[in-house]
Amino acid sequence: MTTKNKKPKWLLLASLLAMSALVAVSCGDDGAETSEAPATTEAPATTEAPAAVPAPDAPMTQGPGGEEAVPSSEVTLSDEEVAEVQSGGYTAALLWHTSGAFTDAVSQGAHDAFAELGIEVVAETNADFDAAQQANDVETVMALDPDIIISLAIGPDSGAEAFRPAVDAGVQLVFLSNVPQGYVHGQDYVGIVTDDLAAMGITAADLLADALGGQGQVGYIFHDAAYYVTNQRDQAFKAWIEINYPGIEIVAEQGLADPAAAEEIASAMLTRNPDLDGIYAPWSAGPADGVLAALRAAGASDVAVVTMDLDTNVSLDMVEGGNVVGIAADEAYNLGRTMAIEGAYGLLGKPAPAFAVVPAIGVTADNIIDGYRQSLAADPPQEVLDAIG
Repeated sequence: MTTKNKKPKWLLLASLLAMSALVAVSCGDDGAETSEAPATTEAPATTEAPAAVPAPDAPMTQGPGGEEAVPSSEVTLSDEEVAEVQSGGYTAALLWHTSGAFTDAVSQGAHDAFAELGIEVVAETNADFDAAQQANDVETVMALDPDIIISLAIGPDSGAEAFRPAVDAGVQLVFLSNVPQGYVHGQDYVGIVTDDLAAMGITAADLLADALGGQGQVGYIFHDAAYYVTNQRDQAFKAWIEINYPGIEIVAEQGLADPAAAEEIASAMLTRNPDLDGIYAPWSAGPADGVLAALRAAGASDVAVVTMDLDTNVSLDMVEGGNVVGIAADEAYNLGRTMAIEGAYGLLGKPAPAFAVVPAIGVTADNIIDGYRQSLAADPPQEVLDAIG
């Protein structure tokens, strides 16, 4: 990416740092030179989903442009690189798309990593899924002249326009999940960071199969929209069931464009398949809530449900012994840390992976407290803790 004029000393070091980074990547560097500074470490994987059994056609996570997924554990800085960044007097801005527990965790991870790197966070915004507001946020923040911006671009086209002033000014951009249309890795932005999408789907499949003892009839509700994040998670769930669990049959499947339609879809599945043993919902807040409402209305207390992403309602149902038997989650806090470290890559002229992913976590009633702490760096909501006792 273009270097900002106010940091001329970087020009003297960029070529050497870039060459050393390229050598490390080409040699398959495993992070052996990881700094002991906190900014380069990973949280203990106490609830990380176990490695799936390899299969010739196992689902694999890819970026929005087909980029190869690189584990977040490989996004590290050496002691020397950390010291170089700490001495630079750099600043960063966090431009979020929405608010909530997930965004709070991502933000906290970024704040903590930036603090360890000596980078001051000068602004944090919430566009509330409004593309025009996001463009305004970028314009407002640019007046503060940040060196790094981390954000989720609300739309590929609107994002391309919104973040263009930052690109033109040489700001180091790191995106969560989405990349603006036409942006070139290593030129317009440093990298993309998101979940290990296939691992999320595989984890959900394993959780449901475990609850059903490897046998049963299930319904599959998938996100019926062209969005690579949910598409890959959904497809991995279905593929993993078909690859590894011959005793489980997907007897009903239906696309979901509007989350509010989940209850109607689940009700129809139950009517047509009265012996249904389980249902997969593509995410928690909305679709899974609708599925639970349909099951309660039908008195179907024995139908197991798995879904994605930690949420109060599904967590509460799970710990109270309801329909939810498992939740596939991500390391949201680690997403923020990884994004911040990639921002430092940009400052150093160190090539970052085009597409980095954080591990999936399998959360059940037995490990829900550890799951929340690993994913969101926080305890479950109080009502969930009260239900646990």
